Amino acid sequence: MNGWSLIYENYEPEKEGLREALCTLGNGYFCTRGAAPEAAADGVHYPGTYLAGGYNRLTTQIAGRTIENEDLVNFPNWLPLSFRIEEGPWFELERVKILSFRQELDLECGLLQRTVRFQDSEQRISRLRQRRMVHMCNRHLAALETTLTAENWSGRVEFRSALDGRIKNGNVERYRDLANEHLQAISTGQPSQETIFLKIRTSQSRIEMALAARTLIFSEEREQSPERHLEESQGYVGQTFELNLPRSGSVRIEKVVSLFTSRDEAISECGLEAINAISRAPGFENLLEHHRRAWAHLWRRYGLDIRETDGSERVRMILRLHIFHLLQTVSFHTIELDVGVPARGWHGEAYRGHVFWDELFIFPLLNLRTPEITRTLLHYRHRRLPEARSAARQAGYRGALYPWQSGSNGREESQDVHLNPRSGRWIPDNSHLQRHVNAAIAWNVWHYYQVTGDAEFISFYGAEMILEIARFCAGLTTWNENLGRYEILGVMGPDEYHDSYPGSDRPGLDNNAYTNVMVVWILTCALEMLNILSGERLLELKETLELSNEEMENWEDISHRMRLVFHDDNILSQFEGYDKLEELDWKTYRARHGRVMRLDRILEAEKDTPNRYKCSKQADVLMLFYLFSSDELASIFERLGYPFEYETIPRNIAYYLERTSHGSTLSQVVHSWVLSRSDREGSWQLFTEALSSDIDDIQGGTTHEGIHLGAMAGTVDLMQRGYVGIETRGDQLRFNPCLPRELRRLQMRLRYRGLSLELEVTPRRLSVTCVQCGCEPIKIRCRNDEATITGGQTLVWNLTQE
Repeated sequence: MNGWSLIYENYEPEKEGLREALCTLGNGYFCTRGAAPEAAADGVHYPGTYLAGGYNRLTTQIAGRTIENEDLVNFPNWLPLSFRIEEGPWFELERVKILSFRQELDLECGLLQRTVRFQDSEQRISRLRQRRMVHMCNRHLAALETTLTAENWSGRVEFRSALDGRIKNGNVERYRDLANEHLQAISTGQPSQETIFLKIRTSQSRIEMALAARTLIFSEEREQSPERHLEESQGYVGQTFELNLPRSGSVRIEKVVSLFTSRDEAISECGLEAINAISRAPGFENLLEHHRRAWAHLWRRYGLDIRETDGSERVRMILRLHIFHLLQTVSFHTIELDVGVPARGWHGEAYRGHVFWDELFIFPLLNLRTPEITRTLLHYRHRRLPEARSAARQAGYRGALYPWQSGSNGREESQDVHLNPRSGRWIPDNSHLQRHVNAAIAWNVWHYYQVTGDAEFISFYGAEMILEIARFCAGLTTWNENLGRYEILGVMGPDEYHDSYPGSDRPGLDNNAYTNVMVVWILTCALEMLNILSGERLLELKETLELSNEEMENWEDISHRMRLVFHDDNILSQFEGYDKLEELDWKTYRARHGRVMRLDRILEAEKDTPNRYKCSKQADVLMLFYLFSSDELASIFERLGYPFEYETIPRNIAYYLERTSHGSTLSQVVHSWVLSRSDREGSWQLFTEALSSDIDDIQGGTTHEGIHLGAMAGTVDLMQRGYVGIETRGDQLRFNPCLPRELRRLQMRLRYRGLSLELEVTPRRLSVTCVQCGCEPIKIRCRNDEATITGGQTLVWNLTQE
């Protein structure tokens, strides 16, 4: 690797799935995995093209019950381009002797390049060079350039260029026993000599997709016009053509593809638009020029430059890789769409492409650079508020109950059962009891507002969501007369290993600390929101929501008398009864199973359960120290009448850190964050592990199913908000830098309240420059020093390294 490229210099079939996920190209509208153009789904390769928000539902009979799942659909493969020499076998890497191999993902301009020098069974040596892009300027276009050179031979070469809609979802092994045929063929054709056409639809959601591919052939930079032969079958269309290559001669083939769907705006019919677009599309080099420019604009906003003490490029390159995949999942093209941000990107089929709470780790990066994208993603939640209200009513509550897994229309998409691949057993899935997804949505709305000051959004969209979430949360509480406290019963926290008490038939846990504290925060936030709204809009909302003074007084009461449970030396109990669980013999399990990241599957395969033990998949109690500063937490504890000392934080961190398996890629991000000021060495170690989550696939085979977008964005956010100490509250942009010893310098650009700021941080100095603009001045605080900055000004603080 170097600072801008992810490079592979050999071909390893066993790692091909991982590389295909990491080399995915996309533009926020659709993504295509980095599979080779000649590859088919065969257990080594898995081509995949995914439309943002492109879901479909199918039913399957499992264990005597009918299960309906909504999946992110693998749409037609636009890549197929292969060749064969003198009627030999069609080219496959497994069929030839590889003399040299290089695959490079150029992050700076979003280009995937592959060069292979190979020898076939007839001792012919050839060189294959390919370049590929999914266009970041025109969201409907993608292009592939292939150059074949005959080094020591001459002869006839047959090429095939195709669009393949004979696709099944098969990226995730544990889903393969479930229904997986989502596509129905509509039509194929050849609109012109150079162009082929395919149209399909999804079976249930009725999304129509049309693709048109134009294939041009060049020899010595002159366009060639060989005779083309059309191949058509159900869901498939292709062209074959032949050329004679002289010794040392080359042929270059440009395949440009347009992709439209029936859900696109400003179209007549997707097939017509695809054909029109391909007829107007320029050639590869022209497309590449505009593609490079679009990426340059993105990197101007998202560029993050660091200097490591040891001079290494690894951290900088991986951070850029993480930003790259975020921007391929959500870009400026997303602003036109009705989509959320999926936990695994549009890169694979894990979690069925659903939207979870990972937004909590993703939005801070967007808020401080392109809040317009955050606003779009929050609109996705607001449009599904009616479904959330219905879910709350069905559960016996008022307000809004957002789903743990969300897809097309916002209903709960969590599975009723899931497969443990270790045991082969289908087991109940209670993850829908993670009510804290509501807290994540409220948190995201509030902090978007803190960064942008977007009063219009908060008045007409954000406030309604927060108030309805607050209403549900208040209803979730139960008054305990004996204790004089409110409680929350029968939920799950972020940990996910614990979904019930040992031996209990009742799912859920009581008084999860994270859930209880977040409910207190939500209610106080909702009450503050009422003070922010203008008089007229406040009156409208109160009347529309039928929000009474008695209900608001109840919120105030709950926010002062919520119960928290403690044990041992002022340890905040993850949930009531946590202290009565058994200690796990971590040493024995690690000796037997390695890193035990998926301890839940290990225990279930042994007919045991993590419900019996003090163990966590990821941060639960410690999420509170991730989201809140010590001052904010102290204020919440004081409001509740509980003591809060500074030692509370390190004591709880130490207690839960040694009982965590890091079974989620988010876990290292959170734990690195909470250690960033008390244990810099430990924080950096966990940060580097989080960086390795996908590029090294540390979970042992999950990344090929889709990258972990929350962890990717979280590592970058850890660099900006964690180590630079950025907070946005009280109408101030706050800094409290604390760079790890491994970093000499960090530079980035941020946006806050409409102002563009350039930051440079070293262990001894913070410099903030406000790029010239006409916006109002903003308040900045560095530690205890307050200042005001406006366009053209630079503020500098000398820092004392802690």
